[in-house]
Amino acid sequence: MKLLLTSAGITNKFISDALLQLNGKSFEQSSMVFIPTAANVEPGDKDWLIDDMMHCKETGINSIDIVDISALPRDIWEPRIRSADIIVMGGGNTYHLMYWINNSGLADIMPELLKTKVYMGISAGSMVQTTNLVLSQSAKMYTELVGEESIEKGLGNVSFHIRPHLNSPWFPKIRKDYIEKKSKMLKEPVYAIDDNTAIQVTEGSTTFIGEGEYLVFNENRH
Repeated sequence: MKLLLTSAGITNKFISDALLQLNGKSFEQSSMVFIPTAANVEPGDKDWLIDDMMHCKETGINSIDIVDISALPRDIWEPRIRSADIIVMGGGNTYHLMYWINNSGLADIMPELLKTKVYMGISAGSMVQTTNLVLSQSAKMYTELVGEESIEKGLGNVSFHIRPHLNSPWFPKIRKDYIEKKSKMLKEPVYAIDDNTAIQVTEGSTTFIGEGEYLVFNENRH
């Protein structure tokens, strides 16, 4: 399993270099699939989504496909995701993304995909890899269809919680005091990362990458 869980994507050379190392071959020889599904329900200007895609392009990657798992049938999206070296799961509404990961069938093949591909999450795309989405500030959706408990359940591929956008002006609540208070309600470690930081996860190893700031809570409780 090779995960690069970011707050805002490839925002600096440290994160780009980490992705390159995880991929194991040059970007010029590699393909990427960008899944923008989480952004579909976010209103207003999408310059942040365009920036995230442009940062991917600026690596020099050979090709970038864009695949919306909520808009395409499985027989179309699945082979396109399988053909990519790197899967990028974009940001937006965490609950909307998790709903479509489950209902599209992507959750069923995710364990297989993670054996051979690099997964990079951006914000919501990072949070869905955790066991629970409790730290998400996204508006909850689809609870009438699947229930509160189901909508908060993540993929469970990491044993810690992630809170992106630490100290971001766009997320005024995401400050140390707020996250510390939230963390007291949880027993697992909580990692809060800013937009210049990522968490690299490989088998048996978790490392903070980047040139920004991060905070760790509950590490001694786990």
